[in-house]
Amino acid sequence: MIATLAALAIAALVAPVVMWRLGPKGFYVIAAAPAGALAWVLTHWPSNGPRIETVEWVPRLHMTLVMRMDTLAAVMSVLILGIGTLVLCYCANYFDAMRPRVAVFGGEMLAFAAAMFGLVVSDNMLVLYVFWEATTVLSFLLVGFYGVRASSRRAATQALLVTTLGGLAMLGGIIALGSTTGSYLLSDLIAHPPAASVYVDIAIGAILIGALSKSAIVPLHFWLPGAMAAPTPVSAYLHAAAMVKAGVYLVARLAPGFATLPVWQVMVLGLGALTMLVGGWRSLRELDLKLILAFGTVSQLGFLMVLLGFGDANVALAGITMLVAHAMFKAALFMVVGIIDHSTGTRDLRKLARLGQRMPALALIAGAAAASMAGLPFTFGFVAKEAAFGTIWTSGALPDWQARGIDLVLLTGAVITMAYSTRFLWGAFGRKLRPNPSLAVSRALQPSAMFLAPPAVLAVAGIVSAFSAGWLGTLFEPYADTLPSWGEPLEHLGLWHGFGLPLLFSVIAMVGGVGAFLIVRALRDHLFVRPALINADRIYDATLRAVDAASLALTRTTQRGSLPVTQGVILATMVVLPTVALFAGARSVIDPAGFDSGPQAVVALLMLAAALGVVILRNRLAAVLAIGLNGYGCVFLFARYGAPDLALTQALVETLTLVIFVLVLRKLPAESPERPQGATRIVRAVIAVAVGVTVSVLAVFAAAARSATPLHEIIPDIAYRVGHGANAVNVLLVDIRAWDTLGEISVLIVAATGVASMVFRNRRFGAAPRVADADNGGKSLPSDRTTWLLGSDLRDPRHRSLVLEATTRLVFPTMVVLSVFFFYSGHNSPGGGFAGGLTMGLALVLRYLAGGRYELGEALPIEAGTILGTGLAISGGTAAASLFFGAPALSSAMFEVTLPLLGEVKIVTALFFDLGIYLIVVGLVLDILRSLGARLDVEADAS
Repeated sequence: MIATLAALAIAALVAPVVMWRLGPKGFYVIAAAPAGALAWVLTHWPSNGPRIETVEWVPRLHMTLVMRMDTLAAVMSVLILGIGTLVLCYCANYFDAMRPRVAVFGGEMLAFAAAMFGLVVSDNMLVLYVFWEATTVLSFLLVGFYGVRASSRRAATQALLVTTLGGLAMLGGIIALGSTTGSYLLSDLIAHPPAASVYVDIAIGAILIGALSKSAIVPLHFWLPGAMAAPTPVSAYLHAAAMVKAGVYLVARLAPGFATLPVWQVMVLGLGALTMLVGGWRSLRELDLKLILAFGTVSQLGFLMVLLGFGDANVALAGITMLVAHAMFKAALFMVVGIIDHSTGTRDLRKLARLGQRMPALALIAGAAAASMAGLPFTFGFVAKEAAFGTIWTSGALPDWQARGIDLVLLTGAVITMAYSTRFLWGAFGRKLRPNPSLAVSRALQPSAMFLAPPAVLAVAGIVSAFSAGWLGTLFEPYADTLPSWGEPLEHLGLWHGFGLPLLFSVIAMVGGVGAFLIVRALRDHLFVRPALINADRIYDATLRAVDAASLALTRTTQRGSLPVTQGVILATMVVLPTVALFAGARSVIDPAGFDSGPQAVVALLMLAAALGVVILRNRLAAVLAIGLNGYGCVFLFARYGAPDLALTQALVETLTLVIFVLVLRKLPAESPERPQGATRIVRAVIAVAVGVTVSVLAVFAAAARSATPLHEIIPDIAYRVGHGANAVNVLLVDIRAWDTLGEISVLIVAATGVASMVFRNRRFGAAPRVADADNGGKSLPSDRTTWLLGSDLRDPRHRSLVLEATTRLVFPTMVVLSVFFFYSGHNSPGGGFAGGLTMGLALVLRYLAGGRYELGEALPIEAGTILGTGLAISGGTAAASLFFGAPALSSAMFEVTLPLLGEVKIVTALFFDLGIYLIVVGLVLDILRSLGARLDVEADAS
């Protein structure tokens, strides 16, 4: 399964290249990927029990890749891969010409197939959620295919917002349920469901919100009809066979363990039944063939929710049968609509008539698929509906009045289904005796055989499956066996079960549906002119407007354009909330200790004086130096209490921060403006003092509340045993808490990009300028000059310092060697990639200060973005590399090598992760010097 998933992902990456080289016919080539995956599923059908594959990923975060293929997953995989193959073949004739967007479209469709396959075979709910959101993002891209159209952009955004919000609710439910049960595996939850409680009800309700939003269940159904702005292949795949089935699949997966919960029955059965009626009724009002099918899909999804969420083995067997039947007939009908639109240029049923005479083959395909949708005899849809009607009526999963009430609601939905199926066929292919001058059929283009083949295969499959119902039922029954039968034996599928209630319901549905169609046709002027009283799409727009208005009102209140006011609100909140929480709850008795030594008291007084100096001083440079004094005071305290690694890092960061401040201060006046007087100054002082007191008090209480063994007593031993290093700080960064570090350096890169982008305003510049690129007034530099500080010759003599240049020549090589030493020794001694990178960064700062912006280009003639990207790639690659060796991500190992002269050398794989950190820090410093240094120098020269 994992290999199949990886193959699909690789095919998705390669697909755009294939498409661009071969044109639309390249769809036939890339269709081989899902076809091959389909062949694998069929040849590895889980006949003898589930197939399970496991790969350790992040076990401490419960992110282990557990792929499990049972009957339900196998059925869904066949639909995803089989219909995906046919849709890609359909695309070869749907798209007339190859454009870059079409080439990318092929890759996105394959990526979507991979994400859906990963979703249905994932046993780990957290991994399932990753694939769940991948389908959301890919559907956004596919629905927004026609990005130049406002309707497409709106539809894509609407689908993204609704399904993403539902997905976030589902994530909360997954975490709540997993933390309650201690397992995030679906198989464990179903085998050992937690006892019913309010907490479990809330968790299941949150998960169901995600499932209902994905499957377009009322009241979150409105995004699906809007998504019809997508190309027809997207509708035929995502909105008939794949994406909208994700929520139905999740409900089917959880039903064996949670179908008896009241929250489940209300949300799944109640809303599902309502959706079947609402979607069916809306389909009768539409004039666009594609929208008729879209609202019909909403209706059928509600039907599927009821069947697969009912909690009865026999009903579940009918549900999985309808799941397969719906995917086949609805995908075929969407393709038929695409052919009609492609041939006539319209989908409006008022402009279509007698199309059956011009395209009899297409009419036959549509008739067979629509017959299955309506549940006519000799179709797979008929088999599913007959099974549903009979099993729900006699099920013991619910009280008799509830089960039979739901059955009657579904019968009403079946009547409506027959009505809109008839209306679809009549609207597209009927004779329509009344003349209509706007008919587009006379100029319709005949579709090719290859264009007709994909929907024809699905339409024929819907009939062949009906005659193979008994054999298919044996394939579906292992899933049905996972649910209780409530005293009724499992009824096998069959094309004919004799005379009885199911047949009576089918006759009522057919006769009533035709009658409803005739009534709708007679009253069409009233139905189509008057807008619906309640429209979910309008409610969505009103909700967005209300959210925008509320956000603007909140912004006007809290962000008035004044940085001091905004910062004051944030700091006041920081004071009030923790203080109230502290004194409202239980507190430990504190016993604060005084100063341990005289030097500590002296340093504390100096730091206090520096803090007061920052408030009083108006000279900006003096205030910055005062801030730096506080930082260096922390360096002393770290060193005094046995934390040399923290002291070293703090000293390097503080020095670099001072340099950055000085670079910025060049563009500001030397003196700050007059301080505010009166009440404003008093308020600022009160907030400042309150923040300091709050932090100090919280720190004291936090120290007093410790009841377990302090971490500092056990971390050194853990660092040496697990991370193979004596420097606990560095081992924490690159091994024990490496995931935190990976996230932090990613944020660091984003921040660096944002800062540089604001400085450059219009566009990012490349590497720092080189001496060879400088305009030296036509003069050439001496050829015998060394490259050391060559850039200083291009500076204004007034800004040169011979003492600094001479010092740089001596100190720079030493700092470079020191940075490499810190990097290599950091795992066992003070240092590491962060400290080594900072040291190298300070060496570059020294070169820049001595030689100017051209010297910066000579010192490191590489673009900062390249260094940042390389560092992130190395760190990320290290994170993933261990997976290939069967170990969790970012796990480290130690091995020994024998080198000439050096002898035996121990190397920890975390060193490579640390190398990425080293490069990122160097790239960040280079980016700062390039943006706040060299770029500002250019602007200063220009002015």
